[in-house]
Amino acid sequence: MNAFAAREQFASANQAGVEILTTLANKAFTRVERLTELNLNTARSVLDDSVAATKTVLAVKTPQDLLALQGTLAQPMLDKAVVYGRGVYEIATEGQQEIAKLFEARVAELNKTFTDALDKAAKSAPTGSEALFAAFKSAVDAANNVFDGVSKATKQATEIAEATVTAASAAVKGASPRAAASKKSA
Repeated sequence: MNAFAAREQFASANQAGVEILTTLANKAFTRVERLTELNLNTARSVLDDSVAATKTVLAVKTPQDLLALQGTLAQPMLDKAVVYGRGVYEIATEGQQEIAKLFEARVAELNKTFTDALDKAAKSAPTGSEALFAAFKSAVDAANNVFDGVSKATKQATEIAEATVTAASAAVKGASPRAAASKKSA
């Protein structure tokens, strides 16, 4: 391989690295923007609910009315906490999935480049070095299998976390005083 081709490959690899870093930075900024928007909307909503709850409590005339309000005042905050947690989870999960896709694409590209270079080197290698190149290819295949296994395990963990969040959201909604009251009247 001549020096010019090596410099070209090095420059190309550096350019690809810069592009990946730029993409990751842009995606991170998008996540931060979404998280900031979620935080502001949640804070605004909590403030509105707090003001409404305070007005409701101040309008109470009897202790019985205050007891009747006890469960209904906390429920909107609990609902908002569930919605907020779900929003944060979705933003984080989307970010993780985008990074995983970029990483998988980059690994596939690097594997192809390495395999091509290995094939070229094997063609110009001296006789008797076939076993060495076969061992290299075997090592690359083993590394790819490990990467695939880790990738699948990560996807399964994400699916389990998604199911857990969904179940927790349903459990909180099912435990609300309104749901309990509707079950009693049924």
